[in-house]
Amino acid sequence: MRRDPRPRPAGTGDRGRVRDRQLGELGDSGRMSAVRFTPASPAPAGCPPPTLLEGVQAPADLRGLDGDTLQALAAEIRGLIIETVALRGGHLGSNLGVVELTLALHRVFDSPRDILLWDTGHQTYAHKILTGRRVQFATLRQQGGLAGYPSRSESQHDWVENSHASTILSYAHGLAAAAVRSADPGRRIVAVVGDGSLTGGMAYEGLNNLGHAASRVIIVLNDNGRSYAPTVSRLSQSWTELRPNRLKPIRPPSGSTPETCTHHPASFFESLGVRYAGPFDGHDILGLEQALREAADSEGPIVVHVLTRKGRGYAPAEHDDEKCLHDVSAFDPVAGPTAAERAPRGYARAFGEAMLEVGEERPEVVAVTAAMAGPTGLLAFGARWPQRLFDVGIGEQQAVTSAAGMAMGGLRPVVALYSTFFSRAFDQANLDVGLHGLPVVFALDRAGITGDDGPSHHGILDISLCLKIAGLTILAPSTPREVAVMLRTALDLDGPAAIRYPKGSPGATPEAAVGSGLSARRVLEGGPEVCLLGVGKMLDAATGAAAVLAAEGIDPTVWDVRAVRPLDPVMLADAAKHHLVVTLEDGIRVGGAGAFIAQSLADAERHRQSRWVLTLGVPTAYLPHGKAADILSQLGLDAVGVASATLAALHGVPQGAWLTARR
Repeated sequence: MRRDPRPRPAGTGDRGRVRDRQLGELGDSGRMSAVRFTPASPAPAGCPPPTLLEGVQAPADLRGLDGDTLQALAAEIRGLIIETVALRGGHLGSNLGVVELTLALHRVFDSPRDILLWDTGHQTYAHKILTGRRVQFATLRQQGGLAGYPSRSESQHDWVENSHASTILSYAHGLAAAAVRSADPGRRIVAVVGDGSLTGGMAYEGLNNLGHAASRVIIVLNDNGRSYAPTVSRLSQSWTELRPNRLKPIRPPSGSTPETCTHHPASFFESLGVRYAGPFDGHDILGLEQALREAADSEGPIVVHVLTRKGRGYAPAEHDDEKCLHDVSAFDPVAGPTAAERAPRGYARAFGEAMLEVGEERPEVVAVTAAMAGPTGLLAFGARWPQRLFDVGIGEQQAVTSAAGMAMGGLRPVVALYSTFFSRAFDQANLDVGLHGLPVVFALDRAGITGDDGPSHHGILDISLCLKIAGLTILAPSTPREVAVMLRTALDLDGPAAIRYPKGSPGATPEAAVGSGLSARRVLEGGPEVCLLGVGKMLDAATGAAAVLAAEGIDPTVWDVRAVRPLDPVMLADAAKHHLVVTLEDGIRVGGAGAFIAQSLADAERHRQSRWVLTLGVPTAYLPHGKAADILSQLGLDAVGVASATLAALHGVPQGAWLTARR
């Protein structure tokens, strides 16, 4: 066993310790490898020829390789990434573009002693493969397998689970401050930014502080001109203009010429106290190594500008104009994903179609998104009305406050974000939109348990956060058809509203069932014992639980809540007639819809005597990746789990024993 070289927080005892890791697979990251690859050598009879990757158990195993072997190794890495993502889904284009860069980084720097940071972490598949996780790579994004982002619990080579962009330069600033005060002040800190991460404001806050502190940080700018879509940034446009030019050497600020000073990115960085080098060919491994070695000797912060091609080496990704197959579901690796496979489905598709409809009817309706026009279903809206779609880059705060300004000016903005990214703009939603009572509509996609992308992408906070914003209407469609109804309802309101809906398509809930306005919808009318209130997609679990309970002799009433706030008084009055009220949500239970319903029932009762309310939802925890249905089942939020919890509350049946028997 070796100790994790990352520093442990002082004075926190066992809780502050980073768990020791078994590093048998990683090898000795401090030694120079004696392995020499000879791929042309004959393999033993009956055995497949060895691959280059089989000889790489740790980054140190890369350092004895020549240029031709490195290029062959890069091809093998790309093949493994394509093969695995085709089977498991995941981030493809971004990872194909950084293979050579990752090889160069691990040949120059001594991870984990030297600290490699990634922004964003969706470009770290090659990093995982080269740091002892090649064999496990087949388990990518599978429950119990490798995470789709860096993971501190997975490897000592991973420092930050960075899937929310634009944060890594702030991490680097803090780590640099700690390094110079540590017992090993010579360790180097490398922050890889790009793929849109420099469109977020926090990146510039970090950059400003790095220059002010003269922090010894190497900033590798992975410039592929894109995030999900082509990057929204005037600064990046000036970088792109450099692409036809010859590579430029490292030079001090005084090296700027009058002709290039105004538009050259060096002017911007160096005005902040950050040296600039580049641009360099991001697919030339040996050239990158030379640039990185020179940059490593810099006493202060330095940007190494690297030009890469997103999706490199895989024609379907290179030819995908929208996002270079940035993220994909499972597909045929030979043909590549079809257009139908890449298109939004279920709720996101319904939202996109609804936006086209209301856009035709109401010219004041505009769409705002943060580098997610494609995934949120807004591409058709933007194609129809290019001047009415505002993509602000990876800047959720900017998206929300600019929407507030649009609403003040008489427009009706619809801000489309993933639920997990809405939390980044809570202050703006609360004080810039909510405080002013502005008619901004938030379309929160991927709400609830999202599955394979892990703890940073589960959209479980949105209901709880939205309930803290006074005057904000909260709508939760249980089917895609409800999305259009709720969008029209929200646009007719005088104040702000949020529509939160899950990833993908619904289960068995009948598509023909659609509500209206802010009213709840009674799905089943049962006896006086149990009333099940399902929020959004959890209506499926409520109706499924009702069927299980019916087999046990209990005839429950089931409601589709639809409007979390304001709650339908008719639904509340009906629920109050039942002995037990059970609320179901796929958001965090503390401070969520169930708690709000319970309090509303209590407020409606004389002498504030509450109904017996069982609130079922997601615990306050960072949930690992896995299929959404499996996670919900483990949390007891499927039909059998809900029925089990209901029986336990009604009759004192041991929930665990009953649940096991039913499964």
